[in-house]
Amino acid sequence: MKIKYSLFIAAALVLTSCEKFLDRPQLTEANDETAWTTEENVRLYAAQFYTDFFTGYGLGFNVDGALLASYTFSDDVLYQGNQSNFTRSVPASSIWGYGTIRSINIMVNRVQDRMQGVLTPEAYNHWLGVGRFFRAFRYWELVYAYGDIPYYDRPINDTELDELYKKRTPRNEVMDAVYEDMKFALSNIRANDGAQTVNKFVAAGFISRIALSEGTWQKYYYKNNDRAKKFLELAIEAGDMVKGSGKYAIVTDYRSQFTSDNLAGNKDMVMYRQYDEAMAVKHSILSIHNLADNVTYGPTSDLLKSYLCTDGKTWQNSSVDKANDFTTEEMVKSRDSRFEATFHTKPTGRNRASYLYITKFLPRAAQDSIAKGKAPLNEHSGANNITDAPVLRFAEVLLNWIEAKAELATIGGAAVTQADIDASINAIRKRPLAKEAADKGVKQTALMDLGSLPSDPERDISVSQLLWEIRRERRMELTFEHSRFADLKRWSKLQYMDTEVNPDLLAGGWVNFPTEAAGDLKATVSVVKLNGQIEVYNPADPTSKDKMLGFYRYTLNKDRLPFYNQTNVNPYLSPVGTNQINEYEAQGYKLDQTEGWPQN
Repeated sequence: MKIKYSLFIAAALVLTSCEKFLDRPQLTEANDETAWTTEENVRLYAAQFYTDFFTGYGLGFNVDGALLASYTFSDDVLYQGNQSNFTRSVPASSIWGYGTIRSINIMVNRVQDRMQGVLTPEAYNHWLGVGRFFRAFRYWELVYAYGDIPYYDRPINDTELDELYKKRTPRNEVMDAVYEDMKFALSNIRANDGAQTVNKFVAAGFISRIALSEGTWQKYYYKNNDRAKKFLELAIEAGDMVKGSGKYAIVTDYRSQFTSDNLAGNKDMVMYRQYDEAMAVKHSILSIHNLADNVTYGPTSDLLKSYLCTDGKTWQNSSVDKANDFTTEEMVKSRDSRFEATFHTKPTGRNRASYLYITKFLPRAAQDSIAKGKAPLNEHSGANNITDAPVLRFAEVLLNWIEAKAELATIGGAAVTQADIDASINAIRKRPLAKEAADKGVKQTALMDLGSLPSDPERDISVSQLLWEIRRERRMELTFEHSRFADLKRWSKLQYMDTEVNPDLLAGGWVNFPTEAAGDLKATVSVVKLNGQIEVYNPADPTSKDKMLGFYRYTLNKDRLPFYNQTNVNPYLSPVGTNQINEYEAQGYKLDQTEGWPQN
């Protein structure tokens, strides 16, 4: 699907409402009276939500919510020096924003109240479905962040103080309403409403994500298998709808999905965001990861160790040649092809945290040119990037679907079959290789066999072998996209980010300093051997240089501050601020603090 957001913005602005919850000017009487008279006006009104929900690579220098730039807080990412930390105390000011919800409720309300005689029954249900899809999407985002939140299914006026300051609605009640909105959307949104708009399959793809998220939250965090079953079944239903449409397939090599100037017609894309230099719709993601500029975060050695070898086994058990060799050159040949497609082929100090540069989003020709010492082209500098951005890939829908089936099987659902694996994980593993990758010796990874799953000595024993491998596949496939931190939360596994428990989170790529970066040796360089031993470079010791082979670790790296099992700290849900609690109290109402955080 092609989304050229700039086409919508000017027309939609006249119909938008303010983002602040307590500062929302009403639609002008003239606009509100004249806007709901044609289907095209409804379409233009709905277009304002595309930039809210489908960020892609952002716009210009604004990378909030963008791929790569906004998803660097997880066990996949290491920072040079201080690690990014969880919130550890109630902030002075923090609360949800309801501007988008109000705008969506205006759309739903106006379609229901004013357009039944204007639109055909089919168009009426379609636009009601689109509005309810966006409403479900936004409420899920709010619930994911805060748990219990106030729920509104209509636009609230500034004078309705009892509503504005209402108590938080229980999470399950909110998500039941989200469930009904999603079911309505699946039944009523058109299969095709043009190349630039949400359709049934786009909605279904995102619903597979939302429903899987809630199903696993319920299973692992709230221990409620009945509710887990309800949402996991919906995730499977939505995934089946996308899979059964015949519109999508795994046909593109991995990296080209993130580096193409034109994703039009690409069957791997359920939705993407188009960028266009002629229309000045550009982004800046490549400019902060163009191999020429220094960056201070990169992959953890924990992530690097998780990549399967090409025989489909972990490095500890693989029969692939040099499976225990973590030099980048050898990993390119011995590991799943997504490793080569995600990282530069040689260590470089330009990634100051890890020495392994992320090039997943950089076109291969640009990577080769810059690696030879040439300056980045204009289109790879500043806010001049024009590569199209995947917003929802078919591969993710397949992974949502197979994970939902595997989770459901543990609480009474049908067992996962080899046919299920073949239709999902193995379809992904069969994707074509880029010629440049094949020329380096990259190979496709062996297909997953349910009867011979990898035996991973590092597996969390609380996770079944099958689910562990499905989660690994997701980690390899969606690296530096939207997924990893959200996955750890819904699996109730944020302890994986505890650096004291897992020191691999403080080390990066493997570097043979004597042969690959001898000029970078200084007192702040250390390496971690495969056995966990840390070797610190000693400039005063002439023999020290020859020992500097291992996973690079900046000696000043510090542990992430304690966050897990801490009193009055709940890393899974965000607290509201004391200012907002006091504001409610000043108005004669009470705002309850988020679960797991102190009220005062």
